[in-house]
Amino acid sequence: MTERQTDARPGNRARARAFIAIALFLALLVVLFLWQPDNLYLWIKALHIIAVMSWMAALLYMPRLFIYHTDAAPGSEQSETFKMMERRLLKVIMNPAMMISWMLGLYLAWSVYGFQGGWLHAKLLFVVLLTAVHISFSRAVRAFARDENTRSARYWRLMNEAPTLLMILIVVMAVVKPF
Repeated sequence: MTERQTDARPGNRARARAFIAIALFLALLVVLFLWQPDNLYLWIKALHIIAVMSWMAALLYMPRLFIYHTDAAPGSEQSETFKMMERRLLKVIMNPAMMISWMLGLYLAWSVYGFQGGWLHAKLLFVVLLTAVHISFSRAVRAFARDENTRSARYWRLMNEAPTLLMILIVVMAVVKPF
């Protein structure tokens, strides 16, 4: 019999690979901080951008899963597959990417800007709102896991736009620094 991706072994292997990737990422950060290269700021900025891109990819994909999951009958094989996909996306990509984005972003805000600037305060507000969307999606993963989703596919289509709008505002604040 062929092993399916919804089986426990592939999930355990994916989890192990994710932990290894996070450990390597953190080891790279430690090496950079100990080594203190002249361009440490650029390394931290690059790693921050990578983490943010991973976080955004997950935030944009999760509501799509919810949209399709709302059409699956509770308890069906399809519903159980969506539950596994949502849980893995949340635990393996979304949560670690958010935590790394916050850690590196706060380090940059402190070390480079001293938490000064109206644009930085606005950006941080939008990142807090993006984190609230993340928390909302996390709660939805738990509701779907219990077969207790009360939201329609239309609601999830609208929620799919929230990360995009916040991302646009965050990028404008970080790049244009309008105030």
